[in-house]
Amino acid sequence: MIRTRLATFAWSLAGGVALTSAPVGLVTGQGLRVSAETRSFITVDTPVVALVHVRVIDGKGSPAQDDQTVLIEHGIITAVGGSVAIPSGAQSLDLTGRSVFPGLVMLHEHLFYTMLGSATWFVLNQEPFSFPRLYLAGGATTIRTGGSVEPYTDLNLKAAIDSGRIPGPDIDITGPYLNGPGLPGIYQMHALRGAAAARKMVDYWAELGVTSFKAYTNLTRTELKAAIDATHAHGLKITGHLCSVTFREAARLGIDDLEHGLLVSTDFVPGKAPDQCPAGAQVDSSLLALDLASAPVNELIQELVSHKVAITSTLPVFETFAPHRPRLVEGALDAMSTDAQIRYFDSRSLIAESADSTNLVLLRKEMAFERAFAQAGGLLLAGSDPTGYGGVVAGFADQREIELLVEAGFTPLEAIQVATSNGARYLKRETRIGSITAGLLADLVVVRGDPTTNIRDIENVELVFKRGVGYDPARLIESVRGHVGVN
Repeated sequence: MIRTRLATFAWSLAGGVALTSAPVGLVTGQGLRVSAETRSFITVDTPVVALVHVRVIDGKGSPAQDDQTVLIEHGIITAVGGSVAIPSGAQSLDLTGRSVFPGLVMLHEHLFYTMLGSATWFVLNQEPFSFPRLYLAGGATTIRTGGSVEPYTDLNLKAAIDSGRIPGPDIDITGPYLNGPGLPGIYQMHALRGAAAARKMVDYWAELGVTSFKAYTNLTRTELKAAIDATHAHGLKITGHLCSVTFREAARLGIDDLEHGLLVSTDFVPGKAPDQCPAGAQVDSSLLALDLASAPVNELIQELVSHKVAITSTLPVFETFAPHRPRLVEGALDAMSTDAQIRYFDSRSLIAESADSTNLVLLRKEMAFERAFAQAGGLLLAGSDPTGYGGVVAGFADQREIELLVEAGFTPLEAIQVATSNGARYLKRETRIGSITAGLLADLVVVRGDPTTNIRDIENVELVFKRGVGYDPARLIESVRGHVGVN
């Protein structure tokens, strides 16, 4: 079977019809060309669609409005209100008992999934088949990858989705991790050495079409500054999961965004050496001793806000390392291969049985930090970060992130705003996506129930619109059963 597939692939390269160049001949009611495969997941496909008797959560933090009509014409929201004239010939969907909110704009996603290889190394396994479908099924209509280990694959996946060849969200592709030497166990990252190398890497990938960059744990300040300046010269943004450089230093250097929040900050490690990444135990110890109400924490928050540095919340991945937390939902487990399930439960059982509450305390501190940052006027973004030991699954974890924001003290309306309009604002696309507003693209999520009174209802996704085309989440999820951890 493997030989047959390889032969077919070789034939396509030699002049046959490759999958990536097959004609996309079907046209949706919104005028988009799609493949037969993509078309099989579409259930709403008319030029004009009216969502009637639906609860509208606009993504801007406004109170939910009951019994509303949302009119979609040719992929655009054209009217929202209690009394909207529905054109003749429009398809009307009675959504009594349902809520609609904007498509999620999630800013720390990956197209890979972590597979533990041993106690000392692990593999970041690319998921080109399952993850695009799961993101869309979970309501994420726009994602930014938070670092790439196969950037050519990511760019080609984006092109395939944009052309309608395969289903998936709109993707902002982040280039390969910008990292220095000294990160054992990950063999899929290039180690930069010097500012010139950082600039060269940014220039190369920006020219190939990546739209974001990510600095990683072992860069020096000089290398980070070079990467920031090169990224900005291309009109793009750069985020960072930092360690050797502190948050305060990165803010002063001009970084746009910081991933994960307080739990990766080395600003409070006693005696931290410049341009050196402290051991994880040192970082944890400094954070456990940290008083979140103290002046140093408040000063850091104020500095981040004054430099307009966003923070990306990734609570789902931190939750997996804390004891006494819920396990993955059944849908996520069903999507995983048997091998991935076994590896997940093996790791989770060790954590669940541990008497060490360090990670639970740190999770709660991170929640409090994110709430304080947002209350101080900081731009908080949302992501899932499908890494760790394999307990974070695309789509399902994006919903979990919103639930965890509510646990952190945000209202459901605020949490949905973080995961929709805040992300659109960071990407400078608030005039196109991120809220239910006339004139914007019809990227919408329909759920059964009312997430404003029970945030868990955000899991009850019945329909996902991307540019006015309605996709069936159940079909998307079923199509990848057993694939996570494989492809």
